[in-house]
Amino acid sequence: MAQEFAALGTVLVLWDINQEGMKETAQLAKQSGASRVHYYLCDCSDKNEVYRVADQVKREVGDVSILVNNAGIVTGKKFMDAPDSLIEKTMEVNTMAHFWTYKAFLPAMIANNHGHLVSIASSAGLIGVNGLADYCASKFGAVGFAESVGLELLATGKDGIKTTIVCPYFINTGMFDGCQTKWPTLLPILNPDYVAKKIIHGVLTDQVYLLLPKSIYLIAALK
Repeated sequence: MAQEFAALGTVLVLWDINQEGMKETAQLAKQSGASRVHYYLCDCSDKNEVYRVADQVKREVGDVSILVNNAGIVTGKKFMDAPDSLIEKTMEVNTMAHFWTYKAFLPAMIANNHGHLVSIASSAGLIGVNGLADYCASKFGAVGFAESVGLELLATGKDGIKTTIVCPYFINTGMFDGCQTKWPTLLPILNPDYVAKKIIHGVLTDQVYLLLPKSIYLIAALK
């Protein structure tokens, strides 16, 4: 996704807990055409660290106009088998981190009535999935939070701040290694590059909901 944004000539600010992976992404973004790339080590599950790094970004880069909440983890365990610590971490990364990044960057957007909030959630935030109780709960929370804040902004006349909520089926990344689908035609495992391009298009066209593949719209409606 960083490379897709970079191709538009944007100024990118990257956060990650993986320093080496982030450096590699930053280099790829530069090669893809980003005008500038800044990257910061940050554990988004830690509220105080989010606020500290956000203040550093504001000082060194300026206000953020497009906020993408993309951090996510999955335990991959049945509910009763999942350690409490991993359940808590799932909620902190997949849900609560969105609260803290919004708190940090939304005030400037409100002041300017301009910006875009992008929540990378999951189809598991719309429909419960066997064996993913904590993950589903965290993604349901992320979807509900993004929807509610979006409605608050509209109700207060801040219609210049857009919201895009992304709910893809399983993506072929490290998080879901070995994941299979019973219905590959209806619910295929998604290619990361395809999803990234769809997300960028959704942001550029102010799409509020982006469900991938399109069959998720029908499945969610029939739930």
